[in-house]
Amino acid sequence: MPSLFASYLRVYEPLTAFDRERQIFWRRYVSEGRAVAPLDGPGRQRTAVIEALGAGWTRLPDLPDEAYVLETDDTLLICPWNLRIRVAEAALSARDGVPPVLADAFVPPTLAGQAKEVVEDWRSGARVLEHGVPRLHEQIATWGVPLRWFVFVDPKERELVTEPGRRALRYRTEISKARRRASRGLSVLKKSVGEAPITEAVEEGARWLEEFHPRSVVELDYGGLVDLLPDETLAADDSPELVAAGLAGLADGDAEVASRAYEQLVARWRAVQLLERCN
Repeated sequence: MPSLFASYLRVYEPLTAFDRERQIFWRRYVSEGRAVAPLDGPGRQRTAVIEALGAGWTRLPDLPDEAYVLETDDTLLICPWNLRIRVAEAALSARDGVPPVLADAFVPPTLAGQAKEVVEDWRSGARVLEHGVPRLHEQIATWGVPLRWFVFVDPKERELVTEPGRRALRYRTEISKARRRASRGLSVLKKSVGEAPITEAVEEGARWLEEFHPRSVVELDYGGLVDLLPDETLAADDSPELVAAGLAGLADGDAEVASRAYEQLVARWRAVQLLERCN
């Protein structure tokens, strides 16, 4: 199960991205006040997955549809949780590193096979839901923010809240802007470093963004990481600027500028990752 000290990359799609039945469902879901706030969502997701894993293991359980919701300029945008995939991933993770006898007792082979099929189906992109809606609207990273995510956002899009009980740091942008930034960054990386892991990671993210409705909104949320960092650190965080500076250095052929930005980023987020060992 993912730690609550995690960051999130989400895509909110307009209702028009869903079929008529789902549009009706999500409108009712919002009107009934059932939408979950991003501050509360990770804990709710974790509880739902844990409870599902203890549901008797006769089959991969069906979970109720939940979502984060944004309302902007009279437009309703939905970020479904897709918990079935989370449960499948958790079921497979529960078998990792466990002797076969114990693994089969906790997660029977039949159920493991179902979970593997669900996860592989999602990862391969072989199938999508009706009308091209992707299966997964949210990516999760524990104990840090993947550097490639900062390629998609701009420093001016930052929203910082430091009030007790409401602390949050996130970036929100139109998906068209995120796609253009991904395309520019990918072009620079391919020309300067070639088929390196960072190039492949940005390319994978760019492909993921292309699957969504053109009027979607992308959100990079520091999530529970804000509880690890003091207010002054959050206010001074300039990770998107450093990524932009690194890419600009590569584009200009200035290896020193690019290396300096990269080293600052790695040092900053390694310090956060090391906190896991103290947890």
